[in-house]
Formats: sequence, C-alpha cells, structure tokens
Amino acid sequence: MTAMEPPTDTGAPAHARESLLRRLVRPRRSGPAGSRTAAPADRLRLEHELAVSRLRLARWQQHADAYERRLGDAERERAHLLSWLAALHPASAVLTPPAGPEHEGTHRLCLFAGGWHLSWPIPPADLALFAHVPFSAGSADAHPVPDAVDQGTLIRRHVRLLAMEGAVQAGLAGRVP
Repeated sequence: MTAMEPPTDTGAPAHARESLLRRLVRPRRSGPAGSRTAAPADRLRLEHELAVSRLRLARWQQHADAYERRLGDAERERAHLLSWLAALHPASAVLTPPAGPEHEGTHRLCLFAGGWHLSWPIPPADLALFAHVPFSAGSADAHPVPDAVDQGTLIRRHVRLLAMEGAVQAGLAGRVP
C-alpha cells in the first residue's frame, strides 16, 4: 500500500472503489431504463394518453356544470314553492333570523300547517321571494320541529288528508273525484 492510497477494509483496489463511487454519485438520467430521452413510441403513447385524459376531464366537467345548473334550477323552484306555501298560510308564516354565526344570512321560513310546525332554510339570494312574509326578530327555535319527525312524512300525511277531504266533499256533492 502506498502513501497515496487510503487503507481499505475490503482489500479492493482503489480504482474499483473509484469506479463504484462514480456510479453511485453520478447524476441520474431521466426516462425509462436510464436512457436520456424516452423512445419516440413511448413519447407518442404518453402524449396520446394525456390527450385522452384531457378529453375525459372536459367531458366530466361539462357533466358537473350541467348538474350544477340543474341543482340551481331545482333550488330556485323550491324557493318559489315555499313562497307560495307561505302565501297559502299567511296567518302562521314567518321568517326568522339565522340561528348562529355558521348560518350567516340564511333565514328560516316557519309556518304551522296540518297541526305541525314546519321550517325550511332560505338562502339570502331567495329572500326577495318572501317579501310578503312577515319577519320575526325571534329565532327559529320559537318554531321548533321535533327532531324525531321527518318533515317529508308530515307533509305527505297532510296531503293525503287533504286529498281524502276533497274526495269526500266531491262525493257528497255528487261529483266523481
């Protein structure tokens, strides 16, 4: 061993160690299997897959936009129907302020129908539809809906009762319902 060579534990020659060191330290090459650039066929395949993915993304974005528009239309129609329902029950319909800071701007339409207190959230964008409904400074808690009761069930029950009442009145009047 010469003064220039550091001592080795493995007994491997210095040039073997340097070769190993160069392989470990050299910069990695990009692309598959260490080649500098991808093969033209691989590049074309990747570009095609990217184009197909972009087309799929655009198609799903169109679907999402269409569903969002439909949801907005349904929410607006719901607001119109609730406004109409409030007009049908003017004695009990009232708008109340938001219950907490997490419901900022959202009011509640509360009314009494079919023997039950019912309530729905009204977003700020739809409040103009409820100009005919009086505003109450009290919170929506003054018009509670029992937690165990589903409003949909109450409404369906009330509709059935109204339909039966209409059939009975038509029968008494001699008309076929």
